[in-house]
Amino acid sequence: MTKFISLDDRLYSYVLAHRTRDDALLRELRADTAALGSRARMQIAADQGTLLTVLVAAMGARRALEVGTFTGYSSLCIARGLGPDGRLLACDVSEEWTAIARRYWARAGLNDRIQLRLGPAAETLRSLPLEPAFDFVFIDADKTGYPTYYEESLRRLRPGGLIAVDNVLWSGEVVRPDAQDADTRAIRAFNDFVASDARVRSVMIPVADGLTLVQKLD
Repeated sequence: MTKFISLDDRLYSYVLAHRTRDDALLRELRADTAALGSRARMQIAADQGTLLTVLVAAMGARRALEVGTFTGYSSLCIARGLGPDGRLLACDVSEEWTAIARRYWARAGLNDRIQLRLGPAAETLRSLPLEPAFDFVFIDADKTGYPTYYEESLRRLRPGGLIAVDNVLWSGEVVRPDAQDADTRAIRAFNDFVASDARVRSVMIPVADGLTLVQKLD
C-alpha cells in the first residue's frame, strides 16, 4: 500500500506557513534573487532551506561543504545550523552571483564561518585533503557533474555523515521517457547509482524539486 499526498498551491502554502518562519534577512535575500529573473529558479525553496538548517543542527555538524552556492541562500541556512565553531566551505564558479552571497553572509555575521572557493568544483574537491572529514555536504550544481561531486564528497565524508543532493526529481522529467536531454539523463543515471550504492543508505524525499539524503555507512 502506497501512502503519499500530492501538493496543490493551497496545500503547499499551508506547508510553508507551518514551519519556523524566515527572518527578514532570508526574505530579503529571496526577494533580491527573484529580481534576477529566470536565473532565480536556481535558488532552493524556502522550506528546503529550513530543512537544511534543521538537519545540520540536529546532527551537530561542525564541518560542512556546499557544491553550488549561487546567491547564498542555502549556504546561509547551512551555516546557521552549524555550532559556533562550525565552518562551511562553499564552492561555485560565479563571482557575480556569489558577490550577492558575500553581502548577505556579512550581514548575517557569518563571514567567519563560511569560506568561498571560486573555480570548477571538481578541481576544488580533488584538491582537498581526505582529513579532517566533513560532516555534511550539500550538492546543487551542474547536473552532469553530480557523479564527480558525489564521489569526491563521499571520500571526504565521515562515517555517519550526510550528503544532501538537490533536483533529483528534475521537475518530473526523470519519469518521462521522451525527456532525453543531457541533464535529465544525468540525473536518472545518478539516482539509479545512488539507490544501488552499498556504501551508503539513502532516501529520496519529495521536497521542492526532490532531495536525496545519503548517509555514509561505517
